[in-house]
Amino acid sequence: MRRACHFVIPGDWRTPTGGYRYDRRIGVALRESGWQVDLCTLGDSFPWPDAATLAHAQAQLDALPDGALVVADGLAFGAMPELAHRHVTRLRWVALVHHPLHLETGLADTARDTLRTNECRALQAARRVIVTSEATARDLAPMGVPSNRVRVVEPGTDRVPAHRASADSTVRLLCVATLTARKGHAVLLEALAGLPTLDWTLHCVGSTQRDTLTSDRLHRLVTELGLAERVHWHGELIEAAVAVHYAAADLFVLPSFHEGYGMVITEALAHGLPVVCTTGGALAQTLPRTAGLHVPPGDVVALREALASLITQPAERARFAAGARAAAEQLPTWAQAAARFAAVLEELA
Repeated sequence: MRRACHFVIPGDWRTPTGGYRYDRRIGVALRESGWQVDLCTLGDSFPWPDAATLAHAQAQLDALPDGALVVADGLAFGAMPELAHRHVTRLRWVALVHHPLHLETGLADTARDTLRTNECRALQAARRVIVTSEATARDLAPMGVPSNRVRVVEPGTDRVPAHRASADSTVRLLCVATLTARKGHAVLLEALAGLPTLDWTLHCVGSTQRDTLTSDRLHRLVTELGLAERVHWHGELIEAAVAVHYAAADLFVLPSFHEGYGMVITEALAHGLPVVCTTGGALAQTLPRTAGLHVPPGDVVALREALASLITQPAERARFAAGARAAAEQLPTWAQAAARFAAVLEELA
């Protein structure tokens, strides 16, 4: 088999989000292992492409050679069912689903129904569907995707130096997540507002521009709750700068309503950080019980209690930090993840 494939990406795969990072790291690792990986960029308006974007996507896909093995990121693939079926016999489609599009938080019912209908139809054209967790594989079952087409390839992680606990009495909380409704920042702020006497600061890393309505709402909420001096917004950062924040943190928190995997959790584990996160989507499995605390999505009181417990108990933070380091040793590297990804591609030889 000629080891070659095309990655179809809805935008720039250097964008610092978990989904794009997965695409890029797998693609680069495949290249390093001898695969030819060609990049096909469709535009950044997915999953709601306009007519011009779809016309550009059609031209890009029409130009792919007959029989090409094509890995399509689900953010685009699920939103272009007509194009998926236009090439169903000509291209060997592999859909890469980070999480089903209709599970995004805050969608109107009509939008949710449209996304679900389109994605279900598009996935019928895929010969294989790669997901990043068993939880997402389960999400696909009611969408009519045959289980024998689904493969789980969890993300890899980078090995990093052991984290050293801060000597500062102020507990530095870190949340790495784009400011969208699904990530649950508002729940986190409400939870922290109930801990005014505890010594903490919150540092939020993630784009403030992808959902400006949510971003503006969160900035207003910080002021309304009287947290402006304790909550710091750092915006979208390159990986090296994000790593600096991981190294400076004492506790990682992710209040998401749903995650298809939650790569930032394993990044926190790799840095030896104790974690507080929800059980939304795959998070209940991504975070080991030995490395932190789980709370139900959207539960302000439970999140507040979990944060108070770890902010006030350095010994508990240390115990979970040790659990995080032990868990990180069992995580796959990106080279190992790419080898598993390649094995799926080779099924279509």
